[in-house]
Amino acid sequence: MHTNLFVFSLSICIISARAETPRDEGDNHAAKASALSLDMVTNTVIENNPTIMEARAKWEAMRQRVPQAAAWEDLKISAGSRAGRFVSVQPNSFGDQMLSIEQMIPISGKNKSRARIAAAEALMLAEEIRRKEFDVLSKARVSFSKLANAYVLLDLNNADETSLKQTVESTRAKFETGGASQADVLTSENELTKIHEARQDLMQSLSEEETKLCVLMNRDPFKPLGKPQGQYFDSSQVSTERLRALILSRRPEVRIAENGVTLAKAKLELAQREWIPDPALSVQAQRYNGAGQAVSEVGVGISVTLPWLNGKKYRAEEKEAASGVEAAQKAVEAARIEALGMLRDQLRKIETAHHHLELYRDNLMTTAAQAVEANRAGFETGKTGLLEMLTSLRNLRELRSMFQQHLSAYQSAVAELEAIVGTDARNFFQPVENTQRSKK
Repeated sequence: MHTNLFVFSLSICIISARAETPRDEGDNHAAKASALSLDMVTNTVIENNPTIMEARAKWEAMRQRVPQAAAWEDLKISAGSRAGRFVSVQPNSFGDQMLSIEQMIPISGKNKSRARIAAAEALMLAEEIRRKEFDVLSKARVSFSKLANAYVLLDLNNADETSLKQTVESTRAKFETGGASQADVLTSENELTKIHEARQDLMQSLSEEETKLCVLMNRDPFKPLGKPQGQYFDSSQVSTERLRALILSRRPEVRIAENGVTLAKAKLELAQREWIPDPALSVQAQRYNGAGQAVSEVGVGISVTLPWLNGKKYRAEEKEAASGVEAAQKAVEAARIEALGMLRDQLRKIETAHHHLELYRDNLMTTAAQAVEANRAGFETGKTGLLEMLTSLRNLRELRSMFQQHLSAYQSAVAELEAIVGTDARNFFQPVENTQRSKK
């Protein structure tokens, strides 16, 4: 693969003149729609998409686990009182009321290890949220490009209708003077009907993409969305090496795996600290019924667990944690090599889409447009038949449609690359305004 992606300044072409004042539903739809930019769609999706908002709420909940894990054990207070005595003893022989306070002191640092575990888990969840954001944004940008292409195809459909109307009128005029047959008139009218039929399919496709965008933006699908306009991306300046560096540092799956190593090491640290007992200090106060003081005596105590007597358990826990570290490190290697593989395939996909676009824009569509002009001139002078002219028009129309499909595939591939790498496309693509037109 070449180091640099092929140069392609993305543009949406309108090869023929625009149609007359719109009259049907599709034209009215385009006429009343306001401008819709890619930045507007992106910002709205980030702020309002329910899936993203749900993930952020989970992240906020996960963050609260860190201070919980780092906290000391709760202070323990216990109290007791004599309920009854059934032997005769001196009043001050035994305590009748008791109050004790006990606090475990985390000298082993286990709480700090648990806090590191919670922090690593929170960071892993944050990367999962980034993955959801990129997936949702990728869907939105793909729908945006498809919606833009649907509008372009609708404009081309209107231009084709205008051209065919002229052909129908010219054919009728020739029929009236004997220069064309009634079959020619019917054939040209039938071709115009096909244009009208194709418009209905375009309107359905346009409506579907609008609905997808509205759902992703969390807005009412029945409200007008707007006509897509704005920036696309020129891939001429980006290099494979830069993308390799970005994907290894920014891709959520790679960062999740790296945080998995941090998590595994924190678990290993906790397992090693399980051998260190945390002492519990206690203070106990007692009162005798026969005594005049509020507190008759005070005692202090300390208690510890003895993990060394259960060594088999803790050695197994430590070995388990050590194996977890090794597994996490291997997971990082797997995530990185998988990311590079996906990058390679996606760059090839973009390169292929660019090749198709250049072929259609600079070759196929150019020669097809020249054939239409030649056949139209020949038809006007009687040197070319109607069937040849209609065939060339149909061929140009199909090539335009294929060009838009390849354009949509290119834009979708760019959006997918952004999701694969894990960063905004503006970090590695040059944005360009959609103002240029392709060659006729």
